Amino acid sequence: MSKSISILDKDYAQWVEDLSVRYRQSQIRASVKVNRELLRYYWELGRDIEDMHVEERWGQGIIKNLSADLQQRNPNATGLSRTNIYYAKKFYLLYSQYFNNIPQVVGQFEAIESPQIAGENQSSENIPQVVGQLDEILFSIPWGHHRYLMDKYSKDPAKAFYYVRKTMEEGWSRDVMLNQMDSNLYEREGKALTNFKNTLPEVTSELAQELTKDPYHFAFTGITQPYNERILKDALLNNITHFLTELGTGFAYVGKEYRLEIGKTENFIDLLFYNLNLSCYVVIEVKIGKFEFSDIGQLGGYVVACNHQLRKEGRDNPTIGLLICKEKDRVQAQYALESSSQPLGISEYDLEKFYPEKVEGTIPTIEEIEAKLSERNEE
Repeated sequence: MSKSISILDKDYAQWVEDLSVRYRQSQIRASVKVNRELLRYYWELGRDIEDMHVEERWGQGIIKNLSADLQQRNPNATGLSRTNIYYAKKFYLLYSQYFNNIPQVVGQFEAIESPQIAGENQSSENIPQVVGQLDEILFSIPWGHHRYLMDKYSKDPAKAFYYVRKTMEEGWSRDVMLNQMDSNLYEREGKALTNFKNTLPEVTSELAQELTKDPYHFAFTGITQPYNERILKDALLNNITHFLTELGTGFAYVGKEYRLEIGKTENFIDLLFYNLNLSCYVVIEVKIGKFEFSDIGQLGGYVVACNHQLRKEGRDNPTIGLLICKEKDRVQAQYALESSSQPLGISEYDLEKFYPEKVEGTIPTIEEIEAKLSERNEE
């Protein structure tokens, strides 16, 4: 089939030759930007498949044929299998939907865009610039990451692009990204109850809110038996790398049971961090029980004390407090937050391991296994 189509259909033959030239050119440029250029090639390949209606034009078997023709012209290529070409099509279909809906896209983009652009996001004049920068983000993470995202979020480009952006910002490995996907980070991020809008400047409050989660997943501590607050805090610090990953970008550990002398009384903050993105101290109190009104008073007092004793005027922004408890009544927590003039947040934590539901690309079906074996035999 490969030879007959290449000989009898000049348009197809020209297209294959054009793709081959593009591929060789991408290999040359890839010596500097390997991943970015390869992903750009896959994007253009997927776009061609859609724009040229190749499957309607030459039949459903054309992708297999195309793979064989491209590999024949590029014998050292490793990324032109039939599977990868299908992924290239999915890649284009998934994110082209997203890019075509720019007004909604810009909302997520504000977190990594300058305040000037974000403030003008309703202007059509900014769309080309925003699209270009979104394009740079999309091509910045490895193809292997993208394949997992396409398998799991093939009908949810907003969620897929969220994980692309987070992977780029935080330099996640594939395993870390998969763990964050399995922990439903998209649904948890920025969901803590806070009073940040009323107690922080607008730009700072939005970033501070995004850095919160609800619930926090502490399954990495391995705690399965009855425990107290000291055991939980020790377990968090014994797994400090996982703890910092769960907290999010920019957190630096300062101390546990950090001593503050307030008047003539010794006080000890459960956990003290400094966030480099916010340029502020973050007081974290951990409670193994249900939230109570008195917890906010204690947390707010620690925040004020940090502002007086640790914060450097002109260098540090106002201290933020975060209470992480086992359980909270949302109405009670909201009332407590409204009563405080300090920037505070309340979240829950979960010690149980999260197991995702079956999705495409995780546990293959018998049909998928047979299809994969058949494909390998054909190649």
